[in-house]
Amino acid sequence: MKALVIIPAYNEQENILYTIQDLDAYYPQMDRVVINDDSQDHTREILEKFHINHINLPVNLGIGGGVQTGYLYAYENGYDIAIQLDGDGQHCASEIGKIMQPILDGEADAVIGSRFIIKEGYQSTFFRRMGIRFLSSMIWSCTGKKIYDVTSGFRAVNRRFIEIFSMEYAQDYPEPEAIVTVSKYNGRICEIPVVMRERKSGKSSIQSIQSLYYMIKVSLAIIFRKMNGSKRGEKK
Repeated sequence: MKALVIIPAYNEQENILYTIQDLDAYYPQMDRVVINDDSQDHTREILEKFHINHINLPVNLGIGGGVQTGYLYAYENGYDIAIQLDGDGQHCASEIGKIMQPILDGEADAVIGSRFIIKEGYQSTFFRRMGIRFLSSMIWSCTGKKIYDVTSGFRAVNRRFIEIFSMEYAQDYPEPEAIVTVSKYNGRICEIPVVMRERKSGKSSIQSIQSLYYMIKVSLAIIFRKMNGSKRGEKK
């Protein structure tokens, strides 16, 4: 099957080349596209210097808009599987095969790489883990699906959800909402244990001062997205 690795990047000049080299070490022939989300550092120059396939967004769209651009690229170019891989070096390219396998076997439509199943590698901070558990409980109550690592950006989807995400994708901190979207369209979703690394340099897009806003925003978005899906189901 034709697979594409989508790599969102914003101000990742210290990490993006390492991410690409890690991918080349394990999957040198796999297609990839870096979505440069109007970075203000030297990310664009590095991508151009090393002839890395990329799309430069003219304005900063945020993680949701960047990833959706990647899905639109995957859909328009006929890819069967899209794999999300963060540009900060946290995800191990060696585990892409594990993320793809349930889709290749026809067992899942969407797969999430989870650091919380075998609990090896970087586990994030205590407060972030508490927030993730809360969102996991919310998603379980709304969808009946128990997903542990709901904020993981290491995931893969099949052709059907490439098309859906190219048209419908949350713009602000989208990972938890994407799980609800998969559920809304009756997609099969599973988690695969992976090991993640702490980011080599730079800052996460979610800082401590934003944590409360993040929790409130994502919680409300999960509820509204579920309600919208329920209303569509009632109309049918």
